[in-house]
Amino acid sequence: MQERQKTAGKALLSAHDVQELLHVDRSTVYRMAEDGRLSAIKIGRQWRFPAADIQALLDGSAPLGTASVAEILPARRVDEPAVRSSLDVDLAAAVTQVAADLLGVMMVVTDMDGQPITEVSNPCPWFAERLDDPTLLETCTQEWQQLADDPRFEPTLHTGQHGFECARAFIRSGSSLVGMVLAGGIAPRMSADSPDPVGVPQGLYDLDDAERARVLAALPRVAATLSRVHTRTPQPSQTSHIPQGRNAS
Repeated sequence: MQERQKTAGKALLSAHDVQELLHVDRSTVYRMAEDGRLSAIKIGRQWRFPAADIQALLDGSAPLGTASVAEILPARRVDEPAVRSSLDVDLAAAVTQVAADLLGVMMVVTDMDGQPITEVSNPCPWFAERLDDPTLLETCTQEWQQLADDPRFEPTLHTGQHGFECARAFIRSGSSLVGMVLAGGIAPRMSADSPDPVGVPQGLYDLDDAERARVLAALPRVAATLSRVHTRTPQPSQTSHIPQGRNAS
């Protein structure tokens, strides 16, 4: 309801608007626009969506093509509604923005399937230049999901396929893990054996050893802060049973 109020009066919606209304990640919105599942026009490099068509789709009064909204959208990650309903997303975004600025890295909050819950705060120049690329978020989400499956609880920097490092700390609700806060966009450290690593892109955050240690020490504190602001009780989905996250024990 709140998302619909924000978009009321708009003739054309942005990808972010549609993302909020349909509760899917932005790469899914782009894919649906490209393959015709969503009515959309391209203005320059930006997709725009007729508000009337999206509203009709949500109301079920005029589904696009032959598909209903339930058929258009992929199966929702079971952990996503739980963490979204139990976490103050606006506060999480504000906390990570402050932390990202202070630490000099980019940060994002995700659910336990690696699906982003907040926008990426303080994106490094390399990442910021590619925000319109729908495949970027998709590949990052896959890597974030792998970090969620890492059994080690202590944050550790990992180099992903895009050539930059990131680390994560878990957000908890009681004894369950319900999400992650990630810090990334960090250039890998050069060594005597590899003074100029192949494949490292330009436009990353270059941190020295002390700054990297500071990031790893701060991540659990940021996650602990987010864990303490679970102010709303998760509500069961109307369409599926929502488990209480992954057990931390």
